[in-house]
Amino acid sequence: MANHKTAAEFVGVLLHSSTATHFLHLQTASYAAHKALGHYYENIIDLADKYAEAYQGHFGIIPLNDYPDGFKVQADAAKYANSLLTFVKGIRKDLPQETDLQNIIDEIVGEISALIYKLERFK
Repeated sequence: MANHKTAAEFVGVLLHSSTATHFLHLQTASYAAHKALGHYYENIIDLADKYAEAYQGHFGIIPLNDYPDGFKVQADAAKYANSLLTFVKGIRKDLPQETDLQNIIDEIVGEISALIYKLERFK
């Protein structure tokens, strides 16, 4: 059986990552980081939404009180992106293993990995 709290944490962290990276996008002096962060925050919302809707199609609505609250923004964009990737890779084993849901997680991993590459490659 699926754990709504784990799915809510996953979706909540992804949604928060859009806001966090938007703040970082506005703070960076690097044009390359500015563009990379902008691309990420514009795309991650759709992927988080896609995952949540597919999850709910399998297991029912995630209750609002299962979503986490109180997120902070880390100042270093590359460190934040790496910690986000670590979080996603760590939690995926606790999420449902249906292939459609895991495929969306693969897209999310790809989006975060591309952000890390762009932030680290074009410093």
